[in-house]
Amino acid sequence: MGFMIQYLDSAKRQFMMYKQLGEKAMAQIDDGELSWQANEDSNSVTMIVKHMWGNMMSRWTDFLTTDGEKPWRQRDAEFENEGIGRDAMMKKWDEGWQCVFNALDSITDADLERIIYIRNEGHTVLEAINRQIAHYCYHVGQIVYISKLRSKEEWKSLSIPRNKSNEYNAGKFSQEKERKHFTDDWLEKK
Repeated sequence: MGFMIQYLDSAKRQFMMYKQLGEKAMAQIDDGELSWQANEDSNSVTMIVKHMWGNMMSRWTDFLTTDGEKPWRQRDAEFENEGIGRDAMMKKWDEGWQCVFNALDSITDADLERIIYIRNEGHTVLEAINRQIAHYCYHVGQIVYISKLRSKEEWKSLSIPRNKSNEYNAGKFSQEKERKHFTDDWLEKK
């Protein structure tokens, strides 16, 4: 398997990991907490999901052939905090991620050096994918943080639980060295 194919597989796995991470965080808060804002300049979980959806639909629709900032996108409206409810929010979440994965499935290693545009700025496809991984990671981190602050139950850790690093590392180092993707164990925990 060549480097480029490994890159595409790695990118897809990272996107899937961040999708699942966001879902596991949002599942730990009550519906009413989805629209909570720390102050008027901060975003709620609902606002972040709407923004990610808008970005995903704009960036990944006709990914290889049209500018990633579509004229139909209403970015400012993504940051209005109307209570759309969990079901409607999750529909946007799933629709956005499906658009991402459909576009990624259409890309081959030959496309990675192609130039695409986001707001008239040229990116290689590889650079555009990296840009979106970082963007979605940033926002999923916000969702996790807000969810952790607003969870009413005991927070269920989404990574290595506090004060469990030594135990986790001992388990890892007791295994033989092997080549695998860092998301392998995480994605298997579904």
